[in-house]
Amino acid sequence: MSMENKGADLSRPIQANPEILGSELSKFKSGFVTLIGRSNSGKSTLLNHLLKEKVSIVSSKPQTTRHKILGIHTQAEGQIVFIDTPGVHKPRYELNRRMMQVVYDSLEEIDLLLAIVDVTASYGSGDRYVLDLIRQCGSTTILLLNKIDLLRKVKLLPLIDFYSKQFEFAEILPISALQGENLDLLIGQILKYLPVGRPFFPESQYTNCPERLLVAEMVREKVLQHTQQELPYSTSVVIMRFDEREESINRIYCDIYVEKESQKKIVIGSQGGKLKIIGIEARTDIEALLGKQVYLELFVKVRPKWRDDPWFLNRLLSVNQ
Repeated sequence: MSMENKGADLSRPIQANPEILGSELSKFKSGFVTLIGRSNSGKSTLLNHLLKEKVSIVSSKPQTTRHKILGIHTQAEGQIVFIDTPGVHKPRYELNRRMMQVVYDSLEEIDLLLAIVDVTASYGSGDRYVLDLIRQCGSTTILLLNKIDLLRKVKLLPLIDFYSKQFEFAEILPISALQGENLDLLIGQILKYLPVGRPFFPESQYTNCPERLLVAEMVREKVLQHTQQELPYSTSVVIMRFDEREESINRIYCDIYVEKESQKKIVIGSQGGKLKIIGIEARTDIEALLGKQVYLELFVKVRPKWRDDPWFLNRLLSVNQ
């Protein structure tokens, strides 16, 4: 499957493949659907499961997603362009302010909004802020009550009743993004609210994210997984070199940035053991993504207060594109 089509003009839908549309061209649905919710509500897990491809990294740590990630689901009845966004949170650094701006921008000119709630988390100020954003957006909204596999069934109906009184949702659907529960039903509900129109992307394409960004995110995911609570938010990954000149292998060189020397030691581990594991696991995922052998070299560097450094944040975005 194709990952990206950088030349796609989103204002001019492509000529659709008749094999996908069949004889129902006049009924084919297409549109943009933004996912919104608090950190760790399960947006990235949901997107990956719906696409059956890994386009958004997953971690138990809050604020894992930092970019707007597009995921494209195409079937005979329509094409859904999902927009995964960073978790809604209170910004403390320039990085977080930019992440929240991604959320605000992703609420504009969309066809449908999917609001995701973690039913295992207590209702709080973050949920109230998400509801405020939904009201301001004004888009048709489906509420997803996620992680129902972890909830006692007797608690589900009171939750549905509670949220139905907070906002006039088009639908309220209990799901488990991790287990895939009710996701087929969700696709049908989404298509129900999308307008008739030609697809925006070829049917073989599942994201428009650049390979460099996806590779950097895969490395960062492994860093997060192996540092657990020791490095909650202070890690970034920059692709310094992405060499595709050899037919049989891609050579990729990444810098992993942390804010303190003590954090650098954590990432590297005893005698370089942790960094080696991070590299091995990241390379496996990257090879699956690119479909060819990868030589991956990782360097760990210290850059104090990079989360509040506009120059570095601009560079981080531009280099990984």
